[in-house]
Amino acid sequence: MSIKKRYVFTGIIAIFLFLIIWFISVALAYPPVPPNTNAQSLPREEVSKGFYRIGNNWFKKNEFGIYEMYVEGAPYDRGIINGKLSSELVKRQEDIFVGQITELVPNKTYRGFLKYLIGWFNRNLDENIPLEYKQEISGVSFSASGNYGAIGTPYQRLLNYHAAHDIGHALQDKNLVGCTSFAAWDAKSEDGGLVVGRNFDFYVGDEFAQDKIVAFIAPDSGFKFMMVTWGGMTGVLSGMNEKGLTVTINAAKSDPPLGSATPISLVAREILQYASTIDEANKIASQRKTFVSESILVGSANENKAAIIEKSPNKQGLFKSNQNYIVCSNHYQSEVYANDPLNIQNKKESSSLYRYERMNQLIGKYPKIGVTETAQILRDKNGLNDKELGYGNERAMNQLIAHHSVIFKPALRQVWVSSKPYVLGAYVAYDLNKIFQLKGLDKDTAIYEKSLVIPADPFISTQEFRNYESYKRLKQFLKKQISKESTVAEDSIVKIVKCNPESYEAHWIAGDCYKYLGKRDEASAMYKEALKKEIPTLIEKNKIEKLLSTLYEN
Repeated sequence: MSIKKRYVFTGIIAIFLFLIIWFISVALAYPPVPPNTNAQSLPREEVSKGFYRIGNNWFKKNEFGIYEMYVEGAPYDRGIINGKLSSELVKRQEDIFVGQITELVPNKTYRGFLKYLIGWFNRNLDENIPLEYKQEISGVSFSASGNYGAIGTPYQRLLNYHAAHDIGHALQDKNLVGCTSFAAWDAKSEDGGLVVGRNFDFYVGDEFAQDKIVAFIAPDSGFKFMMVTWGGMTGVLSGMNEKGLTVTINAAKSDPPLGSATPISLVAREILQYASTIDEANKIASQRKTFVSESILVGSANENKAAIIEKSPNKQGLFKSNQNYIVCSNHYQSEVYANDPLNIQNKKESSSLYRYERMNQLIGKYPKIGVTETAQILRDKNGLNDKELGYGNERAMNQLIAHHSVIFKPALRQVWVSSKPYVLGAYVAYDLNKIFQLKGLDKDTAIYEKSLVIPADPFISTQEFRNYESYKRLKQFLKKQISKESTVAEDSIVKIVKCNPESYEAHWIAGDCYKYLGKRDEASAMYKEALKKEIPTLIEKNKIEKLLSTLYEN
């Protein structure tokens, strides 16, 4: 993870903590009055090891390490059942969030500032969330950890986690994640039908991405749908409904919000549950006020095309491509934002425009794009004109940090979800038509389509990948050593560069280590080498240049 990403996720982990603490005094949220139901009394049956069932609802882990869950019914009921089925993961995800706080947010002054700011932001959060989703979150909260009662009730904590992405994104004044997505149709598609691909490059440590859930939801109102999520999360990041409408979200640049609004993941959830066309999706988005700026790529089987809803706290645009494909990174393309200062700044300073151009280049390599080609595009690790970027670079399609990657064939109601690690594991295929026709599930039933699985990327078996994993471990180790003012061995500095020789960040870290050791000449050489590499953002480039220019001061 780059220095920039470390700052971003330092911010969001701090937010996770103070979203919990300070609504106790300034932003209390009480769970909605529960309807009459016997869902709380329904026991979770363990059919076999790791396979649980409650009535028609079930939860299990497949051979690729992906958890699969089916939940049906009214909001409160499905929340309770969701929580019961995945209770271990609900608790584990919160443990991961909270466990990162001390390590990533050591500055007490920074935390002290955030606690007041977040409390103010979230003072009216529950007023901006539809009752249906508050009931569902309330149901899930019965399965939340009992270890954090001192910092908030389970409902308060889970409700605020749904806003953490939005506020963390805004407070950092940077993109929370550098996601990239695209869609192709008609003459550009292998069979003429719409194909959609996306990488969700959200990273809060490797542990966080270990337990992704592919959830199939059959609500009592609206459309049935699937989404890729994690324990306790009811909002949508990537998903498709039974009508063949797909939704994926990409962060854009925002001003800090002045108050709470609807979390973007819940706006995306509402679209997925209640829209069947692009216009219906756009109308739903327009009815909700959001914290921050976000692009929502919507694919529609009914129209056999995709469009991008571009939404900020104060306005909304809809971008439709005049070609038979569309690309979405982290900047806006509609006329509404053509002269928007934040959008112009974002294109200049971030990696978004670079990834946009690289995606166009990759799409141009293929006369026709099918599922296999989409996987190859999403797994691409190089830069423009196939330039080596160093592994883990934010300018790449595949940044080797993704929580998940998905491919949709909306007309066929088929979806492929990547298995760990990152985008390198096999893409596991699901057919929504078949899954939503299942009447219960036994322990021997595989719900994925074995014949459609896309094999793991061969890169996963290479020495280069093993070197990258070593690089990540070394990066964390060396940063800790410096922060704790501990010993830094020079052979570790040499090794981190050897493990990822084309990476600007490897040389940057090496420079910081040599500077820490008082070896200015060696540090200078590393900073200069870093500046020769592909640096994702202008902010990072300026930081390295400043380190170099001030190296011999004092």
